[in-house]
Amino acid sequence: MASIFGHALAAYTIGKVSDIKLNPIKLSLLLIFCAVIPDADVIMFNFGYAYEHPLGHRGFSHSILFAFLLAFIIKVVFYRKVKYFSKTGIILFFTLFLATLSHSFLDACTNGGRGVGFFIPFENSRYFFAWQPILVSPLGAENFFSEWGWRVIQNEIFYIGIPSVLLLIFNYFIYKPSKQS
Repeated sequence: MASIFGHALAAYTIGKVSDIKLNPIKLSLLLIFCAVIPDADVIMFNFGYAYEHPLGHRGFSHSILFAFLLAFIIKVVFYRKVKYFSKTGIILFFTLFLATLSHSFLDACTNGGRGVGFFIPFENSRYFFAWQPILVSPLGAENFFSEWGWRVIQNEIFYIGIPSVLLLIFNYFIYKPSKQS
């Protein structure tokens, strides 16, 4: 998996380029939540579920269906007044969906683990993308604050951080607020 920092930065960037006119702090926090919550599935190891099980690590919580359902739930709970089929409602839903799915995309770009269950519960195969430049992050805080964790952060600065900053800069100049005289 990519680190929590890489997932959070990707979600934050997605929110900024979506240009939704809603409370930016609330939206950013919810997008970051959507991007990091799929890894809560590691708790399933404690209940005896194997990695390869549909509820195991990188299983259902990393699927396209999970991303869809989580986006729907977050929209219902936190943005009740935003109409579903309004421009803002549609952009909001797809931004939440993409932030959640970004977790799986980044994990499929890592060089470790056993793949991502994009199509669970319909099909239990695990997938990686052909290009896997992101170093897999160690599980657990004690392992993260190690030489391995430091290499992961450096790697993510290059493969997630720099592209995110460039995208934010590009987005700023494309949609630069006009200054009033």
